[in-house]
Amino acid sequence: MTLSAVLFDVDGTLADTERDGHRIAFNQAFNEFQLDWQWDVDLYGVLLKITGGKERILFYLENYAPSFLDRNNLDEWIAQIHKVKTGYFLDLLKKRQIPLRPGVQHLLNELRRNNIKIAIATTTTHENVSTLLQYTLGNDALAWFTVIGAGDIVPRKKPAPDIYHWVLNQLGLPAEECIAIEDSENGLKSATAAGIKTIITTSEYTRQQDFSNAILVLESMIQTPHNKPLDAQTLIKLLRNR
Repeated sequence: MTLSAVLFDVDGTLADTERDGHRIAFNQAFNEFQLDWQWDVDLYGVLLKITGGKERILFYLENYAPSFLDRNNLDEWIAQIHKVKTGYFLDLLKKRQIPLRPGVQHLLNELRRNNIKIAIATTTTHENVSTLLQYTLGNDALAWFTVIGAGDIVPRKKPAPDIYHWVLNQLGLPAEECIAIEDSENGLKSATAAGIKTIITTSEYTRQQDFSNAILVLESMIQTPHNKPLDAQTLIKLLRNR
């Protein structure tokens, strides 16, 4: 079987964006809206079970601040908070406070050298993706990716397979010729439901999740015990052997 493309999740996979990125930005937005909400590290770990920033705010309201559910134009208000949050998150990226995870740049370069397409399949916004890539890999990095599936382009977010079906359709490739790289159980469910074999690189918030359906589980894209970066040939062998 030919490996034609590798599809990457973003948050927690390309970079550890959650604890010291998105969480901080949410709290800054809440402060700007004069809300006394404070998402600490442990609470954010619970909220991460919900994919999508606007969906996460709604889940928080339903379970921790139900009095706000009666607010007029609730969806619009949540969208406003999320927009402000995105601005704070982008500022963190532009200040280069969120680097790529170990081994990511090496693998991307390896795939490009081997003429294997790379794509993005994420629930975060396109602006978040493009800014992360620009400030970690350079201004031309966005062009490295054949397809970028991001944000609200599909109706259902992970663990639904919609985003992966969309990316596969844009690539014009069957799932059998692709590998996904994710960091969470929701991401694994999304990719495997689309028929894509999936590698997991665990993050701080996901280490205890169920990854039994993954073809490989790593702590990062630097493989132990020899500290060997994940490379194109390893992925090709994984696809053929599974």
